[in-house]
Amino acid sequence: MTMLWIMSAVGLFVVAPLVILLASRVISLALESARYADDILEHGVGLAANVAPVPALVRTNELVSDVTTNAVAYVTALRRLA
Repeated sequence: MTMLWIMSAVGLFVVAPLVILLASRVISLALESARYADDILEHGVGLAANVAPVPALVRTNELVSDVTTNAVAYVTALRRLA
């Protein structure tokens, strides 16, 4: 019976605080990971908002190409006149 009381005391005063300490470290690391995930989400949304106009650049590139072609034809025609 004495051994049961000793083992219970060891469990209460040694094992329980150790479990609580390890659990608190795991929880703090999980919360830190959650903060990092929130930060990544926030900046990812901002990045997505900044890259939204990129498809318009394709159209701009096509228009510049058309203007360049027409400008070259115009300059060529002017050179023939001069």
